[in-house]
Amino acid sequence: MSLDSSLKAGGGLKRHRNVLTRAERIAKLEDRDKFDMKDGKPLHLPKVASRKLKTGKK
Repeated sequence: MSLDSSLKAGGGLKRHRNVLTRAERIAKLEDRDKFDMKDGKPLHLPKVASRKLKTGKK
């Protein structure tokens, strides 16, 4: 019996995730100049879209 590819260990975090961690959201907002740590605590952060890039077949 073979093991399903989704159950294999090692590359679980390499796939696309829809939910970002707080640190990832803050990093994306800082890149877009929409968040500054000087403003205060990082509460009530705005939503950040996590888009998966598709590549075309050759």
